[in-house]
Amino acid sequence: LQFVESGGGLVQPGGSLELSCVASGVNFGDYAIGWFRQAPGKRHKGVFCISSNYGRTIYADSVKGRFTGSRNNAKNTVYLQMKSLKLEDTGVYYCAAFVDRDCFGLGVDGTVGDWGQGTRVTVSS
Repeated sequence: LQFVESGGGLVQPGGSLELSCVASGVNFGDYAIGWFRQAPGKRHKGVFCISSNYGRTIYADSVKGRFTGSRNNAKNTVYLQMKSLKLEDTGVYYCAAFVDRDCFGLGVDGTVGDWGQGTRVTVSS
């Protein structure tokens, strides 16, 4: 699978953005998909996972109640709606496929494939 992320931008604290990630390749519907954030100077960190059949979602504690993720298997697309953005949400956001169909965590080690170009989110006043 390969991913193309979009929707990032510059937003003030408290603002909102919606990210999209379109996948190409085989069998998008066979994989759990996650969103990851790479803050400046740091490693990729998982923020959200959705299972292949929409049945399970996992959020990082830092985004619970503010971010809502979803997917549309017919469109090979996964979304991340972000509200009440904070300065610490700044980073480049990537999506990736997990090796499993279900979500068992948000660790990078569970993903397959290479990172795409990501989409940059900057929260700043």
